[in-house]
Order: sequence, then structure tokens, then C-alpha cells
Amino acid sequence: MEHIYEVIIIGASQAGIAMSHQLKQKGIKSLLMIDPQKRIGDSWRSRYKSLVLFTPKSYSALPGLEMQGNPDSYPTKDEMADYLEGYVAHFNLPHKMNTMVTRVEKENNYFNVFTEDERFQSRKIVIASGAFQKPYIPPVIHNENELSHIHSSSYTEPEDLNDGIVLIVGGGNSGAQIAVELSEDREVILAISHKLKFLPLQVFGKSIFYWLEKLQLLYAGTDTIRGKLFQKRNDPIFGKELKQAIKNKKILIKPRVIEVIGNQAFFSDGSTMKIDQIIWATGFIPSCEIIHIDGALDKNGGRPLHHRGISPIEGLYYIGLPWQHSRGSALVCGVGKDAMYIMDKLTR
Repeated sequence: MEHIYEVIIIGASQAGIAMSHQLKQKGIKSLLMIDPQKRIGDSWRSRYKSLVLFTPKSYSALPGLEMQGNPDSYPTKDEMADYLEGYVAHFNLPHKMNTMVTRVEKENNYFNVFTEDERFQSRKIVIASGAFQKPYIPPVIHNENELSHIHSSSYTEPEDLNDGIVLIVGGGNSGAQIAVELSEDREVILAISHKLKFLPLQVFGKSIFYWLEKLQLLYAGTDTIRGKLFQKRNDPIFGKELKQAIKNKKILIKPRVIEVIGNQAFFSDGSTMKIDQIIWATGFIPSCEIIHIDGALDKNGGRPLHHRGISPIEGLYYIGLPWQHSRGSALVCGVGKDAMYIMDKLTR
């Protein structure tokens, strides 16, 4: 007879780990995280070599276990990966790695979770979205093979790229960090669709995240006036490096890219430039093609239907979605709060 789990969590990055920890604390023993990576933390290890988080260690930890080292220092991607691996070991959270989930169905009161060569069953299921996100590339490029271009998730270091002018599309923190790094030895153009706003990493000797929390912005929900206003604003760029590089003319700012034909980029202000390669720092979109359950996804974009991670399908939950409830939902410091909320609903 097949073992039926109480809860299966699909994805074992920070969202899945936070969820697993909450459920285990609640006393749920029949629990499993399933993830396609070889090791816990590999989703961080595979990111670009120079990546440093903009949240200090005191805001980069999950509930119950602090990061080692100076709480005001900023963790590297490898420190983050090792922390998550250590967290799973510390709390002995059950997981199965190197396993790709291909399909999720619901039959009567049970979920069937299919992998490439196995089937698992559970009463409840949590989709921890980190495992199921697709790099988003806007549909503006013609004749893709004529120009070298990669998504920022595939970039690891400057040596990856050809020589010559690089166009970075996207005004988030990843695009900013990569632009600064590449501007040391080549011409860099940063194309953005909105005016850049900068926030310092520290104010009066304390992390900006301390002040965002004090101002009740960091965890303000989308059901509050503060949260709604905060959600409407574009994410600020943390730190001063990009601002300095723009001031020193090491990085040229251009408006939104509307078209790329061959090695020519066309911008929304009518200008055009010859470029040698593109890095798309354009983020990710949730990818839910594995879910084959009527009523779980919206009909248009196939996005998950949910309120604060609770699906209209009984027993189905989500965690780790951007703005699932607050700005903190997509940060390590905030995902534990979402996990607590879901745990309360799931175990009720």
C-alpha cells in the first residue's frame, strides 16, 4: 500500500522550508518537500557570483534560527544557500531532492503528485513557488539568433559575455547589481520603464529594513491602505553604487525597449542604439502548468487563484508568490509570516 502524506510541499527553497518548519512545529510528522535541485540552497548557489543580498543577516533568516556572523552584514548568495541547507538539517525537515514534479491532480479527497518515475499522495499540498517560476523575457526581440541574449538568471560573471556593448533591460536590484559589475570593463546601457528611486542600505546606523518595518510598510498587507500604496510603487534600488556609476557616466540610462531587430535596439523615446548583447533582468512569472485541477488557475494567464495563499480548491495552498500578502512575502524575512498564516488555515 502506498504511503499517503499529510502534506506535500512542492519546492524546497526558503518558502517551502519555512512552510515545512511551521508544520513540523505544529506536530505534523507526515510531511515531505520535493525539489528538482540536487542540494538544498542550489537555487541560490546557481545565481551570479557577485550576488550579495540587500537585506542584512538580521533580515535574511527564517524563524527559529539566526544566520551566523555579524547581524548587520550582508550575506552572499553562497552564505544564503549554506544557511538554508543548515536550517533543514537543524530542524530535520524531510525532503526529497533531485526530483522534478511533472503533474498534480486531485482525486476525491487526495492529491496525486507525479514525478518523472514515481507517484506520491497527500491529503494537502503546498506549492512553494520558487520551484515553479519562469524567467520572463518581453516579446520585443526579432530574429533571436542574430544577437546574443540571456536572462539574468543565466548570468554568472562578466567572462560569460562577449566583449562589446551590453544592454541590460529591467530596473530592479538584480539588473542594477549586474550593470554596476559589468560597467567596470565595458559600455553598459540600462533600459528602464520607470524613474529610478534609490534607498540607502542604512539610515542613522540602522538597516533600511528596520525603518521599513518601523513604518509598518515591510509587512503591510495588500488589504491595508499602507500595503496598497506600497504595492503601487516600483521597487527602489538599494545602495548607492548604481547612482554613482550613472553620475560618473559609466552606465547610460535609456527608456523602455520597444523592439530589438538584429543588433539594433529601439527605445520608447524614438532613439536607437547598436548593441552587442542583452541581459534581460525582467524577473519571473509564476508557472503553474503542473497543476491539473479544475478551478485552481485563472482561465486567462493560468495564474494561481488564491487569497493570501489559500486556494479555492480545498487542501491546496501557495507560498512564496510576489506580494502574496505583503512586500515581505518575496523576502526571506517575510515568508515565515505567510507560512504561519497558511499553517493556521491548513491545520484548522
